[in-house]
Amino acid sequence: MFLHHKDLAFTVRVDKPNPVFARMLQQAIGGPEGEMRVALQYLFQGWGYRGPDKYRDMILSTATEEIGHIELLATAVTMNLEGAKSEQVDEVVTNPMVAARMGALEPRHFLSGGLAAMPSDANGVPFNAACIDAGGNLIANMRANVAAEAIGRTLACRLLEMTDDPGMKDMLRFLIARDTMHQQQWLAVLEELGPEMATNAPGDFENTDQFADRAYEFVNHHIDKEIDRSARFASGPSLDGKGEFRVVEPTVASAPEPNLQKAPPEVHAGIEATAPAGQSGATGIAGRFTRLAVDMADKLTPDSPAGDDPYEGMTKEELLEEARKADIEGRSEMNKEELTAALRDAEAQHARG
Repeated sequence: MFLHHKDLAFTVRVDKPNPVFARMLQQAIGGPEGEMRVALQYLFQGWGYRGPDKYRDMILSTATEEIGHIELLATAVTMNLEGAKSEQVDEVVTNPMVAARMGALEPRHFLSGGLAAMPSDANGVPFNAACIDAGGNLIANMRANVAAEAIGRTLACRLLEMTDDPGMKDMLRFLIARDTMHQQQWLAVLEELGPEMATNAPGDFENTDQFADRAYEFVNHHIDKEIDRSARFASGPSLDGKGEFRVVEPTVASAPEPNLQKAPPEVHAGIEATAPAGQSGATGIAGRFTRLAVDMADKLTPDSPAGDDPYEGMTKEELLEEARKADIEGRSEMNKEELTAALRDAEAQHARG
């Protein structure tokens, strides 16, 4: 349940309305660094969290706060658009210099929003939820949240540099302060969980056997430059206390070049990349789909008598004889299941004509 209080989280004051700055503020609403992103990210993380209540309560409380920040910024955008004239839209169309991106009133603020904020970024691109991280794992989510707040706080600092309006500066300082707390609270959860559990996500999977050492190798992919081996990530104990950092060259971590099989004819990969006809009969992709369709049709047809499959119950020798009659190549090397599949595939191909 959500309840709305008409008061804002912070007083929005615009001393000098600026439609261009209104456009800039849109990035903090609907951009991938913006409040819509973190509000939805935290909501879905909280709704799906199955652990202790204290973490779920914290996530959902912060999500609700972020909704208030969207309201705050939308109000600021709308107030910065007050007094904007339709002539400013004309300038975007007629003046090449003014028409440069971020150089004038966002046309959709006038045309679509009626001088109000939009659920979009500074370029007018609608918000895209693809940037939301809700991984169903507390450690992974906390790390994603730290990153989201860090990039959001960076954006707010850049916006602060772009305005000389005292009211807007105060609002942005408030948002920067709240982003500080949000980063700190997510980091505090990781600290509370402890390095053994929280350093790697998910915290319940261990690297074992030959992969244990590979978990702490930094692979130097610079062909003409050495890595500073005194760097924290290049030497010394790993942060989870389970290994030692070391630098290796790519050749140490390499494997033979893959040798891919030719594609079956129905893929139409080109003559040079296609296997001869008949070599892929038992595993052909089109044949598999055809068999699946036939099998489903048989199951869905009420009048189909049970035991209609002519190959069911046949011995391998009988299946080999049927494969000989159907001229299926490679039949002598197939097992019983492969012979049955190849015969059904041949039947399907014959049915297609």
